Amino acid sequence: MGIRRGWAGLLDYVRDANADNSENVQPLSEAIVNRAGRTGGTFLHTSRLRPSHVPRERLPAHLTGYDQPINDATKDVLKNLEHIGVDVLIPIGGDDTLSYGKRLHDEGVNVVAIPKTMDNDVYGTDYCIGFSTCVTRTIELTHRLRTSAGSHERFLVIEVFGRYAGFTALLPTMAGAADRCVIPEHAVDVERLTELLTHDRNRNPSRYAVVLVSEGARLTSHDGMTFEGEETDMFGHRKLGGIGDRVGEALKDSSPTYNHGRRIDVVNQRLGYLVRSGDPDALDSIVPMAFGNLALDLVARGEYGRLVSIHRGFYDSVPIGSVTSEKKVVNVAKYYNTDRLRPIYKFDGAPLFIMTSD
Repeated sequence: MGIRRGWAGLLDYVRDANADNSENVQPLSEAIVNRAGRTGGTFLHTSRLRPSHVPRERLPAHLTGYDQPINDATKDVLKNLEHIGVDVLIPIGGDDTLSYGKRLHDEGVNVVAIPKTMDNDVYGTDYCIGFSTCVTRTIELTHRLRTSAGSHERFLVIEVFGRYAGFTALLPTMAGAADRCVIPEHAVDVERLTELLTHDRNRNPSRYAVVLVSEGARLTSHDGMTFEGEETDMFGHRKLGGIGDRVGEALKDSSPTYNHGRRIDVVNQRLGYLVRSGDPDALDSIVPMAFGNLALDLVARGEYGRLVSIHRGFYDSVPIGSVTSEKKVVNVAKYYNTDRLRPIYKFDGAPLFIMTSD
């Protein structure tokens, strides 16, 4: 049985045999699953709902007994799981989704979790579904944008996803997509970035340079992250966006100092959902198949409260509590050169995707 729209389907489900719950649950036949397995996205759809922190106005009309501005509806989620007949729940998602999966495990639900986020920032696994496709698309799109940057002899500033972790900027840079990268784990001095990019541009025959900027990146000259607005989702996150534009303006302002008094203009581009749309790449077709089978193996053995994982290149599983035990971020000392603002290139004995959660 598939739960539609993430945790929202479990909140909105109506415990009535005559109710139409087609918007909340969907039987998963072999034909449906086979067809879905060859496409990108989620055919069950998703949401940002958090059943433990539901605003009063978002509660479905059929649920009563909640009168606080923010309500914990977990008791009804548990009743709904029982009514549906779910004996094992398999949540698939990032640390926000899986943290509530851990909550249900603590409440006695049999849970086996699968990590899926293009940011690759779920603690306890080296790899999350979607990361390879994100890196592949980022490399491809960055290379396409080079023509415009080179034609106009400009800096190319590309903003990519990554709230707390810089993997989606660091790995493409390591693969040669960019000259420098700015990640959330290390606040960057714009003057130093400008100096490095100007050096990169002036030694490039086409007279341009590229920097990848994580959306959660920080500058030493500004406080905190850059947000699009004040509104937060149910997980307490404000929508990030605009750090690429801020970096671009700062580079233009600083460039004359390092370019004989002449300003260098900037091409700004936010890749956004382009890197997480369309069909998955080869690795993201293989890993989900393996993760799904690993999850079912755990179910068959009655081993619950687990997160399927990859550790140093090998499939495994860890306690689901790992998800909330620590934030998975780039180990700056090990993987990021804070002076050169680019990855550290050391590969001997490293796994395929280099940066693990060790």
